Amino acid sequence: MISSKPARLALVLVLPLGTLPIGATIRAQQSEASIPATQAPPAAPPPRGWARWFDPATAPFIPVPEIDVDPNSGTTLGLIPTWLVTDDAGDVRKIFAPDVLYNPNFGYGARARVFSFPSEDAQWSAVAGAKERVESELDLEYQVGRLRATRWSFALSVVYDRSGTPRFYGIGNHSPSYDETNYTLQQKSMQTVIGWNLTHEWQISYTARAREVDVQPGSLAGIPSIENRFGAIFGVGVNHEFLNRVAIAYDTRNDPTIPTSGSQMVVFGGIAARDGVLDSNLYSVTGMDARHLWPIGPGSTLVGHLALRYMPGEEGVPFWSLSSIGGDQSVLAEAQPLRGFGEGRFYGRNSFSSSLEYRRRILAIDAVSTHIEVELTPFIDTGEVFAHSRSSPVSDLHTVAGIGFRGIARPFVVGFVDIGYGGEGVAAFTGINYPF
Repeated sequence: MISSKPARLALVLVLPLGTLPIGATIRAQQSEASIPATQAPPAAPPPRGWARWFDPATAPFIPVPEIDVDPNSGTTLGLIPTWLVTDDAGDVRKIFAPDVLYNPNFGYGARARVFSFPSEDAQWSAVAGAKERVESELDLEYQVGRLRATRWSFALSVVYDRSGTPRFYGIGNHSPSYDETNYTLQQKSMQTVIGWNLTHEWQISYTARAREVDVQPGSLAGIPSIENRFGAIFGVGVNHEFLNRVAIAYDTRNDPTIPTSGSQMVVFGGIAARDGVLDSNLYSVTGMDARHLWPIGPGSTLVGHLALRYMPGEEGVPFWSLSSIGGDQSVLAEAQPLRGFGEGRFYGRNSFSSSLEYRRRILAIDAVSTHIEVELTPFIDTGEVFAHSRSSPVSDLHTVAGIGFRGIARPFVVGFVDIGYGGEGVAAFTGINYPF
């Protein structure tokens, strides 16, 4: 399943936590009564000169080292000078996070990034960037009605993405690792989602997406290009797709971005045309997605996720529209995570995915006029792809176990580092948002 790459800000929140200057205020999980008020140490003088740039309490911006880790793209290193704009309550309202970076496969690059949260109910973002070779991106996102407090919700995204990192190993639940190939993906898409909020809990939504997908020869040295191993597999070259999808959702979570309790259950169905809105070359998609959060103590939440996706009907489906598992993120009605493997590791007509993770707050930090929480998150992912709807979706599961670290700036921002171990070894991911 092809989707736009997330605009990564992972280590804006996560990395600095290991090397915070003395000027930051850290509230660990301990009793305040353990330090008598009469014995409080004197306040340290504010840092001066260059030192103030590296103290969250005095820096004009946070000079965040960028370490973007992914099994497909490798390790990208860079620097993100980050400005956080907060309101009087300390909630993040805007993030400016340009970066300069280096990836050994694609050379030096830069991005301009703005993330804005004008209210609890609306948000928008703009990301644009390019590297010396192959890769470039433009990602514009807008959402309003995220709290479902009004009759309608609306989201719009416009994406251009050219990536040299995607992999394809063949189709099936046991596609071998030695069949690894690479391709260059260039896609343009526009997607809108209109939600009719029957109540705060119940919503009917319609998704329309038009996209052009161009699968070109690979650009990574030492990895065969997709056409050299798999020939003219359907989906190589330029293809067009127009998706129409309807979903019915029941959502009792206490927040759509950083929830700590409640459930979300979604049933969806849709059709996609390859050459036009109503042409005869259609394939269909149906399935369900469910997640539940169990609060089990102060700062602790057990979270479960389950997803099923079926593609009945027509056989001529581009490989990138098939069901897939692999990577670090669940995309509703599309790709599902398996955090010991890279994105798109297993493709098949149908897919099953389940995950369980324990989110435990271990640290709280006041920095740059906002409040950051740190979570430790052990997790387990399982999943498989399968060819026939009559087949059991749980008979041949891949399993991954791992540990994650999350940095949270409420009410909108989650940065993560997840490390998983599966049947092909260790995989590490960084990014933004919870995986599901």
